[in-house]
Amino acid sequence: MQLNNNVTEFILLGLTQDPVRKKIVFATFLMFYLGTLLGNFLIIVTIKTSRALGSPMYFFLFHLSLSDTCFSTCIAPRMIADALLKNATTSFSECMIQVFTFHFFGCLEIFILVLMAVDRYVAISKPLHYTTIMTHRVCGVLMSLAWLGSCVHSSAQIFLVLSLPFCGPNVIDHYFCDLQPLLKLACTDTYVTNFLLVSNSGAICTVSFLMLVLSYVIILHCLRNHSAEGRKKALSTCISYIIVVILFFGPCIYTRPATTFSMDKMIAVFYTLATPLINPLIYTLRNIEVKNTMWKLWSKKLVSDDKR
Repeated sequence: MQLNNNVTEFILLGLTQDPVRKKIVFATFLMFYLGTLLGNFLIIVTIKTSRALGSPMYFFLFHLSLSDTCFSTCIAPRMIADALLKNATTSFSECMIQVFTFHFFGCLEIFILVLMAVDRYVAISKPLHYTTIMTHRVCGVLMSLAWLGSCVHSSAQIFLVLSLPFCGPNVIDHYFCDLQPLLKLACTDTYVTNFLLVSNSGAICTVSFLMLVLSYVIILHCLRNHSAEGRKKALSTCISYIIVVILFFGPCIYTRPATTFSMDKMIAVFYTLATPLINPLIYTLRNIEVKNTMWKLWSKKLVSDDKR
């Protein structure tokens, strides 16, 4: 659905228009993105090839790393390439695709974090029934529902944007196609559309965050009945998850009116580039099982390559 749309492309102003700073942006975020790809690639390959990491916890971690990679990829490559251009432009279709994928993988990550919290809740509160509750089939169904829910969310967002007329202004004061800068360019009153967009994203973030807080409160309460060694191991895993939740939902707490400021760009940089880079570091540095398995796997790989 697309009404009275005379705009065929958008001009992206990026983070800066200064040539020297644009080179710094290029170098900095290229390293960020390569680090994100490397870190998440290591986790994905390690979990996929190791039998020792076959539990539901690592099934969800695999999908989280995959989601992180896709979430960053729908923004970073274009941003890095645009930093080398004097005038960065994107077609209307490319812009809409970016809006859809950005919201899809962002929402998917939220749902995966909720599923990881549910998994830890079952593992700690019902350890004797854990394997019968969190079967491979159940995990697969839950993951499928997460993908479906993300698709519904992002489809609703893109439908609302496509219902707006864009008939003149086409300069986006941002480094990617985001909803709020697009609303600013629409040739109509966007109050109702903005309310629906914010309500859609806000409801998902709020409900998911409350579920996460509640689940981890219950988990910490249940740990009182565990042994000291059991508490230590469970806390180590839960703390990693809690750190990731804080890093992801921190920017979501920040709200703004339908206009774009420099602070918006800095916050966007954090959750589109920094968070996907930090997540694999947290899971590998704080998870002894992942670290040991990764070390053994890649040590064997290097040894086998040396023998050839």
